[in-house]
Amino acid sequence: MNDRHPESTLSNRWLVERSIAGLGDALRRGETTSERLVLLYIERIRELDREGMSINSVLELNPDAARIARERDRERAEGTVRGPLHGIPILLKDNIDTADRMHTSAGSVALAESFADEDAFVAAKLRQAGAVPLGKTNMTEWANFMAENMPSGYSSRGGQVLNPYHPGVAFVGGSSSGSGAAVAASFAAAAIGTETSGSIISPASQHNAVGIKPTIGLVSRTGIIPIAHSQDTAGPIARTVADAAAVLTAIAGADPADAATSALEGRPPLDYTAYLDADGLRGARIGVPRAYYKELPEETAVRMEEGIAALRAAGAVVVDPVSIPSEGDEWDYVVLKYEFKPDLNAYLSRLGPHVPVHSLEELIAYNERHADRALKYGQSVLIESQATSGTLLDPEYVEARRADLERSRTQGIDFVLAEHRLDALVFPNNWGCGIACKAGYPLVTVPAGFAGRDPVGLTFTAGAFSEPDLIRFAYAFEQATKHRRAPDGFAGE
Repeated sequence: MNDRHPESTLSNRWLVERSIAGLGDALRRGETTSERLVLLYIERIRELDREGMSINSVLELNPDAARIARERDRERAEGTVRGPLHGIPILLKDNIDTADRMHTSAGSVALAESFADEDAFVAAKLRQAGAVPLGKTNMTEWANFMAENMPSGYSSRGGQVLNPYHPGVAFVGGSSSGSGAAVAASFAAAAIGTETSGSIISPASQHNAVGIKPTIGLVSRTGIIPIAHSQDTAGPIARTVADAAAVLTAIAGADPADAATSALEGRPPLDYTAYLDADGLRGARIGVPRAYYKELPEETAVRMEEGIAALRAAGAVVVDPVSIPSEGDEWDYVVLKYEFKPDLNAYLSRLGPHVPVHSLEELIAYNERHADRALKYGQSVLIESQATSGTLLDPEYVEARRADLERSRTQGIDFVLAEHRLDALVFPNNWGCGIACKAGYPLVTVPAGFAGRDPVGLTFTAGAFSEPDLIRFAYAFEQATKHRRAPDGFAGE
């Protein structure tokens, strides 16, 4: 055996909690290859996700992953390394198009045979960065915009995702639940999720992971099955802030096909790993909006108080309490109901003739014809959206959108940041997602401990394009507290 290539001796347990930088170091030193990483991750997924613990987080594996990995290995051998993600296996949520032999279905049996002709902008950026698309993660069907009583993590195509920290008991979080569970269980180095209101931050916090919900316009939505253009975005879920920052660096960028990203014009691309400062909380003014802490379970509340104390110990000036004038008004989904129909119709209309649905109306009819499999929890939200005009001229929509921006920005986050001269707000888990998502502002969540066996997250938010500050704060908190740990039964060597 070649002493520089001992990869054949590695087991999939070697992957557990291995960071992107750690994998990159192993690749650089010749301890393993990208192809071997792919095979080890696939072995681990089959052993623990499909069988064993049966977490059910990975919906489908990429049959081209090993071939792509061999190409990245060849490039490395020839002296070309595209960046920190070169040869690193990444999972993508099943609503993100990939131009290979993986389906894109949003978890729906109606799209079970749908293949994309082109990569989503996010997928293309990952490939350009040298990442290896390992597979698609299971998700709440139609990103949990199908039925009011559908459980998080359930899809008609993929079944129910479980949380590896407490399978069958612990909440799996928002619709990127498969991405969160897969990252927690070390089924990939990191994963891409999508968020409209909580669907990155919630599964990340519920899986003792780091999630970044970017500012609307930082990451393109082209090629992603939508809910609503005013709030949709993709973002990373990873086990560390450094890994999440590296993935965000790779996927951010302007896209002519997504008008929201025109806000990046004139802005130089950022390397978000440059903001990993262990002393980054010193002098930062962090506000605690106490209205979002009142109904926390007792043990979760204890973890939050410990987290706030850790912010102070790390040098932050904690302003506690602060009040957001519009707090409590952010959870209606009127805007989403109206935007879903035209946005989804635009996506479905471009699918090939072999796909049985090309509009929301056809989707509803398909589900009714296949109700035994497709409608375990109904489709009341789909029907409600179909009843709208689809023109975005409805007075209710126009007023709701105006009100959302007023409450989330002018009488929301912008107001409280200015009133107290704050650098950020800090929320428990995903409890502040509604207001930040309506504003289009970023969120970063980081592990904050456990309530019993269930993970708890601390979440930072601030104004548009404040990702550098939020990453700096989250990293400093992470380094000061070190709450990340692998779930029982998924430990490494």
